[in-house]
Amino acid sequence: MRDETFMRWMGLLPKAALSSVVGAATRLPAPRAVHQAAMRAFARSYDVNLAEAELPLEGYATFSEFFSRRLKEGARTLCSAERAIISPVDGAVSQAGVLQAGLCLQAKGISFPVEKLLANPTQAERFVNGAYATLYLAPRDYHRIHAPLAGAILGCEYLPGEFWPVNRASVAHKEALFCLNERLVTYLETAAGICAVVMVGATCVSRIRASFDDLVTHSGGSTEVRHYHPPKPIARGAELGLFEMGSTVILLFEPGKIRWNAELTPDAVVRMGQPLGELA
Repeated sequence: MRDETFMRWMGLLPKAALSSVVGAATRLPAPRAVHQAAMRAFARSYDVNLAEAELPLEGYATFSEFFSRRLKEGARTLCSAERAIISPVDGAVSQAGVLQAGLCLQAKGISFPVEKLLANPTQAERFVNGAYATLYLAPRDYHRIHAPLAGAILGCEYLPGEFWPVNRASVAHKEALFCLNERLVTYLETAAGICAVVMVGATCVSRIRASFDDLVTHSGGSTEVRHYHPPKPIARGAELGLFEMGSTVILLFEPGKIRWNAELTPDAVVRMGQPLGELA
C-alpha cells in the first residue's frame, strides 16, 4: 500500500476505539491457551528474543503481560561511565540533535514545536535550543522505559490525544504527529538540569503506565498534572514506565547541558543502558 493511501485509510479509522478494543482483548481473562497462541504467533512474526524475557512464555497469563514483560536480570548492562546519558529503551533512533528555535525534526521537511509537544509553555521554554532524541520502539522490542540519568522525579503530565500510528509512513507524512497522539511526560531533575521523558502513544497502544505512580493513560480521564513534594529520587536505569503495546519515547534536555554521541544517527539501533551521550 502506498504511504498516501495508508494515511487516508488511517484518517478514516476510529483509532481510539480500536486501541481500546485491542487493549481490552490483550488483558481479557480468556482461556490461557488463547493468550499463549497469540504470544507464540506474535513472537514468531516479529522475531522476539524470548531468551531475554524474565519468564518463559508459559509464565505469562495474558498477552498484555507478555508484551510489557521484564527482562532477565543481567540482560542489559548500564554504562558505567559517570557522565554518560544512557538509552532509556530498546529501539531505534528516529531523529536526534539540537532544537532549532524550539523545533524538533520529525522527518525530512517536517518539524514540530516543543511547546506543542509538551502542551506547557513554561516547561517548553526550558528546552528551546536544547537537545532532543526520538527513539522508536518496534513491536519486537522490550517495552519498559528507564531513567537516562540519576536524579529526582519532579512531576508528570498526562496529555490525552489521538492514536495515529508512529511507523515510518506516518512519521514521514503526518504533521506534528507526536504532538497529536496521547502522551505521558515525566520531568526529572538531573546533573544535566531538567530532563523531560515523553512517552508517546500510538494506534493499538492501549495504555501507558507510570511505574512511580498509579497513573495509567487512556482510562477515560482528562489532562492531569502531578507534582511531587518532595521529588521522588530515581537511580539511573530505574524503571519510569511501560507501554502496554509499543510506541515512541522523546528525550529533551536543556541547552548546553549534554552532547550526543556521533553514532546517534537515524536508524541506529539502541539498547537500554548503552550510552547515547554525555554531560557537557
